[in-house]
Amino acid sequence: MTEDGTGLLTIGELARATGLSVRTIRYWSDEGALPPVARSAGGYRLYDAGSVARLELVRTLRELGLGLDDVRRVLAGETTVAQVAAAHVAALDAQIRALKVTRAVLSTVARRGSTAEETTLMNKLARLSTAERRRIIEDFMAEIFEGIDTADPDIRTRLRFAAANLPDDPSPEQVDAWVELAELIQDPAFRTTLREMIEFNAADRGPDVPSGSSLWFMSRLVQLAGDALREGVAPDSPRAGDVLRELIGDADPAAVLERLAAATNVRLARYRELSALVNGLEPPSAHEREFAWVVAALEVRVAR
Repeated sequence: MTEDGTGLLTIGELARATGLSVRTIRYWSDEGALPPVARSAGGYRLYDAGSVARLELVRTLRELGLGLDDVRRVLAGETTVAQVAAAHVAALDAQIRALKVTRAVLSTVARRGSTAEETTLMNKLARLSTAERRRIIEDFMAEIFEGIDTADPDIRTRLRFAAANLPDDPSPEQVDAWVELAELIQDPAFRTTLREMIEFNAADRGPDVPSGSSLWFMSRLVQLAGDALREGVAPDSPRAGDVLRELIGDADPAAVLERLAAATNVRLARYRELSALVNGLEPPSAHEREFAWVVAALEVRVAR
């Protein structure tokens, strides 16, 4: 304290009392966040006990990331700490979302070894607005389901087909999945493949439906092949032949093998996986072991 009996503090004494530097206190004072209560005879700034409490509040608000404009408004009584905190939380949430997107894009670039052009494209896809993302998905869905929904209104349910919807606060993994998904669904070749698969599965079950083309066949395949795997039936065994006859009847094994290969396209499986990830769901099972068993059993019969 000064020796004039006023009980006031110089900047140096205030710095020692609070642990802050003289330079910081002087800056906050110059900016109006900590005005001096008086001046010494020599013109030096002086502060009182109230200044110490005010300084602690300024330090706290600054450590929480508030700007000096907000600090001054709080100290002037123009707003409350709670109101400023709420606004700051919203701003921080926006920054966190942006950082998550940045992290996801950089992670994908590093993993893929992307070129500059690919990096630019991924960054644009990741930072699309909600409306822009929705428009891409809606255009994609309209094209691949054109003319099919009316004829078979349950086709989306039967295919467990849900549009990807990136949440407002996505995880880095969801952003990563969205970038890959957006690239995939804008590929004309993939759209053609998916359209063909949907047309296969939109066919009604009946004697004229080719084996290996529709969803009911796939469900039956998973069931029968799963039973065979659990029983230890080898694909080249006589018992496997019985399982295949139960599955495909008198159909040509070579034709079924060809259709099965088309229906189990790895890009379709990846599409389902990415859609689930974007939607925050567990990726669906691809039943790889069951399909591999049937393919192996068919290949044995085709080779004979």
